[in-house]
Amino acid sequence: MEKEIVNKVANSILEIFDLENYYPKEELAPVDVSQWLLEGYVLKENDFRALLKEYDWAQHRGKYIYIQCSTDAILPAWAFALVSVYLQPFALKVISGTKNDLLLSIYQEKLNQIDYTIYKNKPLILKGCSNKPVPQEAYVLAMQQLIPFAKSIMFGEACSAVPLFKAKK
Repeated sequence: MEKEIVNKVANSILEIFDLENYYPKEELAPVDVSQWLLEGYVLKENDFRALLKEYDWAQHRGKYIYIQCSTDAILPAWAFALVSVYLQPFALKVISGTKNDLLLSIYQEKLNQIDYTIYKNKPLILKGCSNKPVPQEAYVLAMQQLIPFAKSIMFGEACSAVPLFKAKK
């Protein structure tokens, strides 16, 4: 007599928290300050300001922007701040840093807006496999938000999850 195969994962009460669901749909784009520097390294204030005024900032409309300098130029902080002034009317968000820094900042905002009470006393899986480059730090942020509500939290996939947290009774 054959026993029926039961998919325990499909029948479980586990909730899946997938950070990929919060990955931005809009473009993440760099703005390289070196393009406005003399030979990519020297900031001449008057020339820098003139070049910023001439630049087509509208091309960044509706994008997430990270300001960086691709050369080893030593720049004053106000240079990045001034670039952000021009980007502000067009970009969804502007940071000075790397693409990963920008993603982390976006995740912080999005994770802070979630109503976590829906996870109250439930076993959760913080989904670990992702097709998008979710920053490692976003998993830490998510854990900090989920711990006060979840009964338990595992990391990975339902078929091979690693236990991370269990609420004390």
